[in-house]
Parts: sequence; C-alpha cells; structure tokens
Amino acid sequence: MSSLGVVTPASMHFAAPLPLQSGAVLKDYTLVYETYGQLNADRSNAVLVCHALNASHHVAGVHADDQGRPRPKSEGWWDNLIGPGKPLDTNKFFVIGINNPGSCFGSTGPMHTNPDTGRPYGADFPVVTVEDWVNAQARLLDQLGITQLAAVLGGSLGGMQALSWTLQHPERVRHCVAVATAPNLSAQNIAFNEVARQAIVTDPDFHQGHFYAHGVVPRRGLRVARMIGHITYLSDDVMEEKFGRELVGRTLGDAPNYSTQDIEFQVESYLRYQGDKFSDYFDANTYLLITRALDYFDPARQHGGDLAAAMAKALAKFLVISFTTDWRFSPARSREIVKALVDNRHDVSYAEIDAPHGHDAFLLDDPRYHGVVRAYFERIAQELQAPQTPLFTRQGQALKVAV
Repeated sequence: MSSLGVVTPASMHFAAPLPLQSGAVLKDYTLVYETYGQLNADRSNAVLVCHALNASHHVAGVHADDQGRPRPKSEGWWDNLIGPGKPLDTNKFFVIGINNPGSCFGSTGPMHTNPDTGRPYGADFPVVTVEDWVNAQARLLDQLGITQLAAVLGGSLGGMQALSWTLQHPERVRHCVAVATAPNLSAQNIAFNEVARQAIVTDPDFHQGHFYAHGVVPRRGLRVARMIGHITYLSDDVMEEKFGRELVGRTLGDAPNYSTQDIEFQVESYLRYQGDKFSDYFDANTYLLITRALDYFDPARQHGGDLAAAMAKALAKFLVISFTTDWRFSPARSREIVKALVDNRHDVSYAEIDAPHGHDAFLLDDPRYHGVVRAYFERIAQELQAPQTPLFTRQGQALKVAV
C-alpha cells in the first residue's frame, strides 16, 4: 500500500446564506476541502468522509512545506485507512473531506470576520448542528457536480453526520458506513462535554468568547477540556498498560515526592502533554460549538424518541462498526442503530470488533477492523462495475441515480 503523497487543500466560497437549524443564517462563508483519487465518468464513485471533533478536511496524504517537500508529521487523520490500495482505495474511489463551518482549520469559523461587524465572530458565531453541517456539505458536492454518493463514511461525530446524510438527503446516499458512533449522546456524555465547556468559559482569558481582541488564548480551559476528552477516548485496559501507577522519573519502589501540585504519575504527564499540545492549535469557541452539536444530535427526537421511525426514510445500505472497549460510544449504542434499521427491513451489516483501545480504536490500524472496511468497500466497487440499480422509495418508485 502506498501513500497519497502531498495533497493540497482547496476552498470554495458561498455567497448565498446557509439557513441553520436555530433559525439563524451563516452569511458569506467558505468551506475548505481536499479530494483524493479520480471522479469517474458518471460521477458515481464519490465517497464523503465526515470528520469528528478535533479533525478536519485533511483526511489522508501529507501537506507540503514551503519548498514543496512533505512536511513531517502532517499525515491526514485517517491516512492508515484511505489511500492507494488501502481499505478505502483511492484507485477506485473519489474521496472528499470537508472542513465543517464553525471549525478552526480553514472553513469559516469563530476566528473569521463577521461581515456584520467587521470583527472576528468569537462567541457571536451562530450555533451549528450536525444537520447544518450536512447541508453545507451537500452544497459543496452540488458545486462539484456530485448528485449521489457511493458512500458516506464517518467515525464518532463523523458517524453521526453519516447517519444524518441518510435522513436529510436519502436519495443522495447509496451506502452509509458509521463507525464508533451513537444515535444520540447519553446523559453521561453530555455531562463530560459540559464539564469541558465550563473549564473553557470560566478561564479568565476567555472574555465571553471574544478573547481574540485581547490577544490571549484561554489555554488553561482548553488544556483541561482536552484532558477530560482523552480520559474518555481510552479504555481502562489501555491506560493501565500504558501508564499503570508508574511515577515520573523514578523506578518501581521509589518514594513519591509527596506533592499535591507536581506531576507525580506517568498518566498525569501524558494528560498534561496532550492538553498543552491541544491548546496550541485548537480554538476555544470551536470546541464549544462542536461539543454542543454533539449534544443536540438526536434524529429520534422529532419522532417521540422512536429511532426506528426516524430511520424509516433512509434508503441507503449500512455498515455499522463498534469496538468492545469503547465506553464513550459503546457497542450497545451501535446496536440501537442496527435494531432501528432492521425494524425497517433496511440492508445492514454490523461488526463488533474486539479491540482494546477504547473509542480511539476507530482511528487505529486494527487488521480486523480494516478488513471489514476493505471488504465492504470492495463490495461497493463491484457494484460500480455493474449497471447501476436505482434506489427505491417505500412506495416502490425508483429514484434517479447519479448521472
């Protein structure tokens, strides 16, 4: 398997306002995206990859430095899954990664200029939802001339977007691959997000979200938010194996420093390192927006909590994947999705991978996991070689396929 090599982001400007679920609109915005592979003649081999909380449009390949050379450690966040000969094979599929509005990796977000004030949006950036992101992505695909996706793929929050695609634009998705995700957040997950948000908004450098004007960054809040997140991404077994009760700079049997504020344990050092790194590149307002989008996602809410009723309008075929040690988005949550699909007699495959890594497993190179993804996309590739069969509505009327 080879790498995609150097990839270059592109951007697309939209003058038409984007109506949002809240009733607000996003005016005059830009989306940054990357594409890999070649779009075939009938534009039927496009796969949209939706990103999670702190990821972006840079899904695979590497970026270049000022001299055009590959920049070290610039691999896309799913580079182990996507590329020539990889499970999602860019020799067969045209893959698109889009940075969602509200993010901090190039698309219009809180740090960009508010056209109404001439100053950075800050906390005035409108609240965005998973549904808003899907509609923004659909607009970009329209401009690329892609009327129907061979598949939409996402993990975690990206998996929620993939599911939402099948409900908001059912006729535009032939396959949905939802990995390590859930049909909504549990109360515990909302609680984790709220603690992280409170760490940010109570940081004295937050300034009600308008910290840009003060030339500061609420680093303390961002650090704590990231530390909380990392605890939930790893399984207990992995944390025990990685760190155990090892003390920093001392061997087993050595006495601790007996300090309440110094770093004593290896796991403390790891969490602080992750927090420091995160605070250097991520935007505090973006963190608030994205975690709130996670909180709000709940397609069953408009159906009295009946997920099967919510999923009835989907027309795609599904692959749902979970990991046994993922307690943030547990296999039980994936099985809820599967049951709702089965109740509607949808075509669904389910894989529960016995992996020790917790929620982070969806980003890692597990051969069983990658084998499942590879087999599913090979099936899609075979479908593309055969005459396209149309999708059907519940009333049996064929829908127009990609042209």
